[in-house]
Amino acid sequence: MTHKPMSRRRAVLLYVVVCVLSAGAGDFVYRVPQAAHSSGTADLPLTHVADVPLPGRSTRLDYESFDPVGHLLFIAHLGDSEVVVVDTQNSRVVARIGNIAKVHGVLVVPELSRVYASATGSNEVVAIDERTLKITARMPGGIYPDGMAYAPDTHKLYVSDETGGTETVIDTRSNRRTNTIQLGGTVGNTYYDAVSRHVFVNAQSQRQLVEIDPTNDAIVARIDLPGAKGNHGLYIVPQLHLAFIACEDNARLLELDLLTRNVIQSFNVGEDPDVLAFDPGRSTLYVAGEAGIVSMFAVASSTVSKTGEGSIGANAHVVGVDPSTHHVFFPLKNVDGRPVLRVMAPR
Repeated sequence: MTHKPMSRRRAVLLYVVVCVLSAGAGDFVYRVPQAAHSSGTADLPLTHVADVPLPGRSTRLDYESFDPVGHLLFIAHLGDSEVVVVDTQNSRVVARIGNIAKVHGVLVVPELSRVYASATGSNEVVAIDERTLKITARMPGGIYPDGMAYAPDTHKLYVSDETGGTETVIDTRSNRRTNTIQLGGTVGNTYYDAVSRHVFVNAQSQRQLVEIDPTNDAIVARIDLPGAKGNHGLYIVPQLHLAFIACEDNARLLELDLLTRNVIQSFNVGEDPDVLAFDPGRSTLYVAGEAGIVSMFAVASSTVSKTGEGSIGANAHVVGVDPSTHHVFFPLKNVDGRPVLRVMAPR
């Protein structure tokens, strides 16, 4: 997503700096003052595991994607136009893949041994061989390629064109663009639902979630999202038929029932929410935002409830999960003057 200055941010950042400088090797559990986060804050039930130093400058870090088989975490270092690869078992950087201009999105597809990255600086989608960690192909990605989703049955990659108002479709067998789906307005993140085998994408301007059938790239539904303003972030829990939508313009998380197509709950979250991640083993949803506030939710078949909320660090807008260790990954662009990967774990 595009960074936008927010009100009350200075108070949040000042508080986070104090927390980071004073924190020891124990739990990172922060309380954010009411003046900085008016919705109120509960303790985050997380323990600090490690800060893994990342290479490069203290510039913006964007999306990340985790390969649970290879234990590799791919992080888009937007400000340095490279993808950083972290070995999470040994907590070390193993590669830097450069020449990906203003890389925003990154998606690993383990079954293809491939990683895709969206380069908004060159309006491309870049294919990376996961075994060699080398770039193997480049293809047109629209005007502002951002989030991505992979539909395995049709071997297609779907790429959100945030400002172009479209969804770019790429055949992963040939690494060629095969279609452009017109959505209109600003486009948010894209997600594949393994139960319906359909692709869903946020149509921010229309305050809708658009459903696409990958067999023919047809739009089969436009689902209205009452209460949404800037519906950008998206995560689907297929087995529960639930979609979670983060709205960056009004700091809300919507819970959508994909069977009834109704929004059934709405929650306050930190300002400018962006990326969502889910730990299936612990049934925990994480929502990370630009203000550094992370919200945690317990997700069950009958109910969803907030279990914690607090500050992780400045610009902690990206979150990822290792489902086997339950470690949670937050790339932070500036901790004591350098970028780090903050690793947390539930306690």
